Amino acid sequence: MPGTAIVISPLIALMKNQVDVIRGFVEEQNGIAHFLNSSLGKAQIQEVRNDVLSGVTKLLYVAPESLTKDENVELLKEVNISFYAVDEAHCISEWGHDFRPEYRRIRSMIQSIGRAPVIALTATATPKVQNDIQKNLGIMDATVFKSSFNRPNLYYEVRDKVDPEKDIIRYIKQNPGKSGIIYCLSRKRVEEMANLLNINGIKALPYHAGLDAKTRAENQDRFLMEDVDVIVATIAFGMGIDKPDVRFVIHYDIPKSIEGYYQETGRAGRDGEPSDCITFYSYKDIQKLEKFMLGKPISEQEIGRQLLMETVAYAEANQCRRKMLLNYFGEDYPKDNCGVCDNCVHPKPTFDGRNEMCLVIRLIKSLPEHFKIDHLALVLAGKTNAMVKSYKHDTIPLFGAGSKHSEKFWSAVIHQGLLMHLLEKEIETYGLLYVTPKGEKFFESPYEIRLVEDRIFIGKDNSDDDDEDAVSDRAAQKGGGGDQTLLSMLKGLRKDMSRKLNLQPWIIFGDPALEDMSILYPITFEELHNCQGVGEGKARKYGKEFIELIKDYVEENDIIRPDDFVVKSAPTKASHKIYIIQSVDRKLSLEDIADAKGLEMDELLDEIEAIVSSGTKLDLNYYIRQMVDDDIVDEIFDYFKNEATSDSLAEARENLGADYDDFEIRLVRIKFLCEVAS
Repeated sequence: MPGTAIVISPLIALMKNQVDVIRGFVEEQNGIAHFLNSSLGKAQIQEVRNDVLSGVTKLLYVAPESLTKDENVELLKEVNISFYAVDEAHCISEWGHDFRPEYRRIRSMIQSIGRAPVIALTATATPKVQNDIQKNLGIMDATVFKSSFNRPNLYYEVRDKVDPEKDIIRYIKQNPGKSGIIYCLSRKRVEEMANLLNINGIKALPYHAGLDAKTRAENQDRFLMEDVDVIVATIAFGMGIDKPDVRFVIHYDIPKSIEGYYQETGRAGRDGEPSDCITFYSYKDIQKLEKFMLGKPISEQEIGRQLLMETVAYAEANQCRRKMLLNYFGEDYPKDNCGVCDNCVHPKPTFDGRNEMCLVIRLIKSLPEHFKIDHLALVLAGKTNAMVKSYKHDTIPLFGAGSKHSEKFWSAVIHQGLLMHLLEKEIETYGLLYVTPKGEKFFESPYEIRLVEDRIFIGKDNSDDDDEDAVSDRAAQKGGGGDQTLLSMLKGLRKDMSRKLNLQPWIIFGDPALEDMSILYPITFEELHNCQGVGEGKARKYGKEFIELIKDYVEENDIIRPDDFVVKSAPTKASHKIYIIQSVDRKLSLEDIADAKGLEMDELLDEIEAIVSSGTKLDLNYYIRQMVDDDIVDEIFDYFKNEATSDSLAEARENLGADYDDFEIRLVRIKFLCEVAS
């Protein structure tokens, strides 16, 4: 085409990378591609102007901010423009994962410079975002080209965020020499993780916007040149990075949106070879992200929260992750089992969910307005919040119609309804649900649909020994990689001991500890202490029989044990630990301890729980007596001793009900762990 194409791009690093690539194809003519942005000096800007005006330049990359400058508008008015290309076009939409307000002005800038054909490009856009892009650029009648979002070589896995540092170090050491990216939400966490990896013999560098441009560029180049194996980064890293052999992408923190997650995991395996995408998930992280939104305008909070809830649904899902991802982007995945995600490799049991799905559809059809997933789930579960009360939905006949299940269960049912196209989300009012024609037919003549059992809500009966095994087995599947024969023997020993000692099995050793034993084959107390969740006290109290069993098993099967796996830690929190132990000994209030160290109460409890899990006993009875009624202490303590299948806070909250708050449960759980479990 005659003239110069204007490529609108959001990042300086991305422009530079693409211009370098294009110049590599036409080595004798550097002027064929240029970028125009704030990084250029006067002489460089003049060179760009000369090449553009003389017709040498075929591709000119500009930032949207640069389009607003008068001198650039005047320059481009003199140029024969072949077309405008809007790269990373999802930035136009508030529902995109990287909204840039200046992208909203592109259409008006194009009109002031001069009309020409427009093409918009992005790798991550939901149907809602696709619609926003076309509407905002005024190209509703444009032809849409859409390739598949499926990356068949990527393995998707979500792990519970329990001791993630140890998990990450073990994974990398089991995959020596492979390139990988670890994403963290904060700069501080990036620095800490890079430091921890280096201390443990893994070559890693940090990358975030707080580093100066020279350091960022050097770290990026060293990763590309394979001087280091791992880059630990905020989401600032990766745009325009075309390293084909990234073998793993690990999210230490859950991303804020599915689009962000898809884009970041998409940096793995660009050569088509198998690559792993591992994400660590804790609902506590979601609560932190929600707190960060509080200072923003209400509309932004609403959008951010909706995107975040989609991420929660993905992380907590029991169905095929690939199917969920593609559905999110408006694409159907034809198979029921992709064979390349944790949920398909270790499928969960299913049940005939026609009655549950009909109940969801009946509720949606009975309401004059449309609502989002979380609202519908609350109504069915018989739970209230301000919105449920404001619409008086706590007074309708279907309120609590599914109260034998929690709102989390109903959210899972609704998400599976979306996957089956019985339900859909409205594009204009993102997140509001309606019943599709297919859903209407199903409602009129229900047929069997297999829904995935959520391991937390279905088929759990704490009084049944076989159920304890089922829960343990399903939890063990998440860890993988261990000696399954040994793991089975360790579970058998744990069950025998639990009956003998009249304790719940998890109190002796949790599933993560048994999984570590099946990988590390510990045969001394010191080695046992290195297993996840095994403090020194617990190792001495319950470990003797386990060590003897493992020692016999190793000898009988001629097993070569791995090198001792010990995570070396940076001595950053030692002062906290010592101060907390000394302060508790002096019977200081937890509020005073938290204030002295600049910690939130949740953070202090995290620290105390870490101290207790490492085997140090703390006597918090003086504080608990002041803060929690004796009867409540007895009831929560009794729950952990006689009913709990793990020390999970979420599980305790579910079983104990709304009469107790998290603070009370955590305090009594610490007391229980010190007095019984350690």
